[in-house]
Formats: sequence, structure tokens, C-alpha cells
Amino acid sequence: MKISVYIATSLDGFIARSDGGLDWLQHDPGEKVDSHDPFKTEPDIEDYGFNPFFQSIDTMVMGRGTYEFVADTGQWIYEGKRTIVLSSTLSEGDIAKHLAGKIEVLSAEPADLAKKLQAEGAERVYVDGGVTIQRFLRAGLVDELIVSRMPVLLGSGISLFGDLDADIHFEHIETRGYPSGLVQSRYAAIR
Repeated sequence: MKISVYIATSLDGFIARSDGGLDWLQHDPGEKVDSHDPFKTEPDIEDYGFNPFFQSIDTMVMGRGTYEFVADTGQWIYEGKRTIVLSSTLSEGDIAKHLAGKIEVLSAEPADLAKKLQAEGAERVYVDGGVTIQRFLRAGLVDELIVSRMPVLLGSGISLFGDLDADIHFEHIETRGYPSGLVQSRYAAIR
């Protein structure tokens, strides 16, 4: 089983504004961001490899904050993917009506969830959400990091990375620049 992170950050390492805002993901202040795929702004514009990546996964694990953002859009792009919301405060009864039956809510440690997913046959897991990503990193479970740096400084916000008990080493696989100014790097965990 492979556990991957695919996420965008500002140049200063923030994944969202302090209030959770993602408006800075826009390439041009006048451009409208697609609410269910903030990397993609129009059908003809580069999606930065998100769609091929997304098609390669079978399981999506997100935190409560990411779930709430997705639920508020009223859209569901995870059709056909097993989707788990990892939360100790959310219950199945709290799930938005339009998402009932489409997600599972679990309260588990990342290592326990990884064991469960592997035992159930998951092959490629996408982990999303700041706190959830940090928890999986601290547990040493992230096999691949795909980080897209947007050409903007926010100054403050929600950081992608948090405190660690020990260094986590990654091997650089590739970096690609795009005309929009986005720079995407892919890393594999060294174990």
C-alpha cells in the first residue's frame, strides 16, 4: 500500500489562510477557481497532474476541516473512491445529507487506520488536510509527497508542516515548473 500527499502551498508554506480561505490559489485575481478542484481554473488550463494522480488512488482519507470545505461546496468529486473522514469529534449523523452513504467517519490513529486499510486491500491512499497530513507524517506513514508551491506569500495561515519528533527524510524525485509560476516537486520517503 502506498500513502501519498498531493497539496498546494504558498511560497511560505501555508495551505490556507488562517480562516481556511483558499482564494490565493487563483493564478490571476480575476480568474475563477473551480471549487471542487482548486488546482484547475478552466477546462483548458493545466491541472498540474492532479487528475492522473487522483485516478490512480482507490482510497481518500481527509480530516474534518477538509471534509467541511468539501461538504460546503455542494459537490462530490470523490465518486468511486472509498472516502474516510478521520475525526474524533464528527459522527455519521453529522454528515451532510448529500454525502450520506458516500463517506465513512472514523476516529483512529493513523497507524491503526493504515493497518486496517491494508488488511482491506487498499493499494493507493491519498491523505489530505493539514492536521491529518501532519499526523500521518509524524507516524512515518507518508510514502510520497507531491507539493505544489504557488507564487504567492501569505505571511500567515495554516502551515502544511508541524512539529516532528524526529527528522523525516525524503528523496527528491522530480520538480516541474509551469507557466503560471507554480512549481511542483515530488518526493519519496526514505525508509
